[in-house]
Amino acid sequence: MTSNHYPVLVIGGGQAGLSASYFLKQRGIDHLVFEKNRRGHAWREERWDNFCLVTPNWQCQLPDFPYAGADPFGFMKKDEILAYLDAFIARTEPPLREGVAVTALRQGGEGGFVVETSDGTYTADQVIVSVGGYHIPNIPRVAERLPRDILQIHSSRYRNSEALPPGAVLVVGSGQSGCQIAEDLKIDGRKVHLCVGSAPRSPRRYRGRDAVEWLHDMGHYDLPVERHPLGEKVRGKANHYLTGRGGGREIDLRRHALEGMALHGRLKDVADGAMIFGDDLAANLDAADATYNRIREGIDAYLAEQGIAAPEDPPYVPAWHPAAGEGGGVLDLAAAGISSVIWATGFRPNFTWVEVPVFDGRGYPTHKRGVSSVPGLCFLGLPWLHTWGSGRFSGIARDAAFVVESLIEGRGESVSPEARRSA
Repeated sequence: MTSNHYPVLVIGGGQAGLSASYFLKQRGIDHLVFEKNRRGHAWREERWDNFCLVTPNWQCQLPDFPYAGADPFGFMKKDEILAYLDAFIARTEPPLREGVAVTALRQGGEGGFVVETSDGTYTADQVIVSVGGYHIPNIPRVAERLPRDILQIHSSRYRNSEALPPGAVLVVGSGQSGCQIAEDLKIDGRKVHLCVGSAPRSPRRYRGRDAVEWLHDMGHYDLPVERHPLGEKVRGKANHYLTGRGGGREIDLRRHALEGMALHGRLKDVADGAMIFGDDLAANLDAADATYNRIREGIDAYLAEQGIAAPEDPPYVPAWHPAAGEGGGVLDLAAAGISSVIWATGFRPNFTWVEVPVFDGRGYPTHKRGVSSVPGLCFLGLPWLHTWGSGRFSGIARDAAFVVESLIEGRGESVSPEARRSA
């Protein structure tokens, strides 16, 4: 035992690590939380200026700290999210060590763990890795063949249209970030080209309420991975695109096309200053709409089953269809006046610093509800760790409570009745 030994060390000081710290403090367990950056780093440094949540504020449910503002059905902007986190930290007073990077985690010689940090070596009986699953910006190697005079940035580095050089902008990727950034640029008057992939879309409001409210009542946010039709594969699925901007609305790419946004199929190659797109634009738009309509149909079925009266909405009618072959083929970047490319192509996980045998063939942690096969090592904050809400404000408290109580049980101590009920 040394002065740098703790019963539990938490790696990562985002909402997941802070939630774990809350429950550890409740149970009187001495611990530290290491955060390599400043608190709220991802929200502060990896979101654009007009970023806001896509889920309503009432879903912000950090442990015993629900959203208490004046707009529960609104969508917090970036600064409001940071204020919410800061208020939680002020209330809970976690033992947070900002600016301390963890460089290695390995098992100790006599049990427990060794944690190498920029502030020296620590040891712990148990460790919670709460760094999420989005670590390295995923920019495809094909980007290396773009002309050097074109600015290229990852979506996590986009701030606003004024920070880009004059000219048209190509956004590659139509997930949540890609669609919202494309809309942000369009609102600012930029000519936007969007490379459309297979991401699904969701209604914003339907039958008199935000669709999230209906889905919450239907239990979608409580459905565990093992009961999901896709099973483990759901962890790799893209989130539905929509926005909380302007009070919340749908993103309908067909309407954007009518208003001047140029839509393209999936990116296939780059050659001689041109992008080469697949001929799948129509299929991708149709697939996104099919998901949109399935959500509406699911809500309809739920209302009928429960006998709930709600206002009717007209069927969705596509406002635009690409002509045969439209969106595919070659786009000469110079001829199109494109000066910037934004890669909204997601992130890759990086757990190479975790030197413990708990990973699958893709280098992703294997676990059951955050509990790994190595006693004393848990993960928290991963997308679909347990449910759809796991990687969001809505589900992190439940996940953190379960993980902490699992560690306590591993220590041979009694588990709280609340944790048993949540399991």
